Amino acid sequence: MTDQNQHTSGLGRRAVLSVAALGAGGAVLGAAGTAQAQAGPQTATPARGGAPKLPVPAIIGHRGSAGYRPEHTFGSYEFGLELGADVVEQDLVPTKDGHLVCRHEPEIGGTTDVADHPEFADRKTTYTIDGVATTGWFTPDFTLAELKTLRAVERLPTVRPHNTIYNGRWEIPTFDEVLAWAETEGRKRGKVVWLHTETKHPTYFRGIGLPLEEKLAKLLRQYGRNRADSPQFLESFEAQSLQRLGKLGVAAPKIFLLGAATTQPWDFVVSGDKRTVADLVTPAGLKWTAGFAQGIGPTTDLIIPRDASGKLPS
Repeated sequence: MTDQNQHTSGLGRRAVLSVAALGAGGAVLGAAGTAQAQAGPQTATPARGGAPKLPVPAIIGHRGSAGYRPEHTFGSYEFGLELGADVVEQDLVPTKDGHLVCRHEPEIGGTTDVADHPEFADRKTTYTIDGVATTGWFTPDFTLAELKTLRAVERLPTVRPHNTIYNGRWEIPTFDEVLAWAETEGRKRGKVVWLHTETKHPTYFRGIGLPLEEKLAKLLRQYGRNRADSPQFLESFEAQSLQRLGKLGVAAPKIFLLGAATTQPWDFVVSGDKRTVADLVTPAGLKWTAGFAQGIGPTTDLIIPRDASGKLPS
C-alpha cells in the first residue's frame, strides 16, 4: 500500500516525533509538536557553538498556527510565534519555474482563490500523485509570478470558520522568503526561530523534472542552515529525499516521517523495496533509519494502536 497520509489532513502529519534529534540540542521531540526533555539542564544554552538548544518543553507551530490563521501564510507563521512557538513548520512544493513555495500539497484549489481567477480556469486538471488521482490546480503548472497573483484562503472552512475572515489577506510565501523572515524575526525577538521543513512528494516531483532537494540545499547553505547545529529540521515521508539531502552536504537534523503500519513510503513503491512501515519500526528498521536521520515522526497509531473498530484501547 502507498502512504495515503501524505494526501490527507489527518494522522500523517499529527505525528509523535520520538527519536532524539541530536542537532536540536539533545531534545526528544514529543507528541503533537512538543519537545520532551532528556536528562540535563532545562535551559536554552548554546549547542556546539551554533544555534541555542530548544527550550524544554519546545513548541512546534504546525503550518504556523493553522487553527487561527490560514495555514502556510506569514499571518499563520507570525501568529504562531506570538502564541509561543519555538519552531515553525513548512511544507515545500515547486513552481513551474523551479521555486520552492510553502503549501501543504501541490493542489491549491482548496488553499487559494485560484478558482476565482478566470485566467487560470484552463489550468484545472487531474494528476495522479503517489498513486492518488486528484483534480484541481497544481503549483507545477504555475510560475512564481502567477502564484503571487493568488491569495490564500482557509482550507477547512467548516472546521475553522473563524479563519475565513482572513481569506485573501496573504500571498503564498516562498521558502526563500520564509528563511529571510526567520532571520528578521529572530533579530527582532532576540530568539532564534527554528524551522521544520518537509519535502512533499519528492519522488514525484523529481520524476517531472522539478527536484526539490538541490534547490532546498542551495537555500539552506545561503542562509547558513545546512549545518548540524543549525536551527533547522528537515523531514520527509521518503527516505531517499533525506538521503539525497545528506549527500548534498546538508547536515541539519533530519526526521523520517512514518505513516500507518501497513503502508509503504512512495520511494519504496517506485524502487520495488517491499518493506512496510511496520518493518521500519523494528530494531533493524530503526538501525537502518539511523544511517540517514536523527529522528522519526510516526503516526500516533504506531504508538497507540487502535482496535478493530478504530477505537483507542480503554
